[in-house]
Amino acid sequence: MNSIKLFEQKQVRSKWIEKEGKWYFSVVDVVTVLTESSNPRRYWSDLKTQLAEKEGFVELYGKIVQLKMTAPDGKLRETDCASTEGILRIIQSIPSPKAEPFKRWLAQVGSERLDEIENPEIAAKRMREIYKAKGYSDEWIEKRVRGIAVRDELTNEWKKRGVKEQAEYSILTAEISKATFGMTPSEYKNFKELEKPTDNLRDHMTDLELIFTMLGEASTTEIAKNKDAQGFVQNKKAAKAGGVIAGNARKELEVKSGKRVATKENYKAITESEKKKLLKKK
Repeated sequence: MNSIKLFEQKQVRSKWIEKEGKWYFSVVDVVTVLTESSNPRRYWSDLKTQLAEKEGFVELYGKIVQLKMTAPDGKLRETDCASTEGILRIIQSIPSPKAEPFKRWLAQVGSERLDEIENPEIAAKRMREIYKAKGYSDEWIEKRVRGIAVRDELTNEWKKRGVKEQAEYSILTAEISKATFGMTPSEYKNFKELEKPTDNLRDHMTDLELIFTMLGEASTTEIAKNKDAQGFVQNKKAAKAGGVIAGNARKELEVKSGKRVATKENYKAITESEKKKLLKKK
C-alpha cells in the first residue's frame, strides 16, 4: 500500500488462495487493529449487519469466505476472511482515527484511477515511474510496458471469442509459455527461484525473455483473429500454435548465439532494495 504502514505491524492473519491468485485476510484481526473495541468479534458482527442493511453493500456476504486459520490457542478454526478489495471496503465503514490513513489513501488511488481512465497516457507514465524507481533500466521498462499492451490485446481477443477469464486464461497462457520456453509459468517461476506467490514472473524476465513472450502472445492473437477461433478448445489450438512460432524463433537464436534464452537471472535484488527504501520512509 505504497508508504502506508499496514496495520502498524500488528499481526493480521492471511492466506494465499492459489486458484484465485488472491490473498485473504482475517476480518476480525483487521477490526482488532483499527478499532478500540474490547469485543472485536461483536463489533464485526454489528458492522456486517450495518454494511448489508444500512449501507446497501448487499454483495458483502458473497465476498466474505470462511477459511481455517490458526487461532490464539494454536488450533485451526474457521473465521471470516475477505480479499484485499473486501477488506478495503470494510475499512471505509470503520469510524476510527486509525482507519483514516487508509481512507485517504483510497481517495487518492480512486482519484488517480479516474484520471487514468480519462487519459491512459497518465497510467503508462505512472507505470514507467514505478519501474524506474525500483531500479529497472529504461530499455527494460519499454519492453515491459509494450509487453503489457500485447497481453491486453490478447486477453481482449480471448474475451471477445468466448474464453472464460481466470482459469481458462491461465491454461491458455501456460500453453503459450510451454511452447515458447518449454516451461509453464509456474515451472518458470521455480526455474528462476521465485518463491513468493505474489512474485510476478514477467517482472523478473530479461529483455530477451520479454521479447519472446511478446512474440508468442502477439502470434496467438493474430492466429485467433485469422482463424476466427471461438471458445476454449479452438483458442487453445491457437495458443499452442502461437507459442510454437515463438519457440522455433527462440531455438534458432540459441543455435546461432550459442546461449540459452531462458535464464535463472531475476530481479529479486531490485525488489528487495525497493522494500528497504519503503521501510526507511516509515
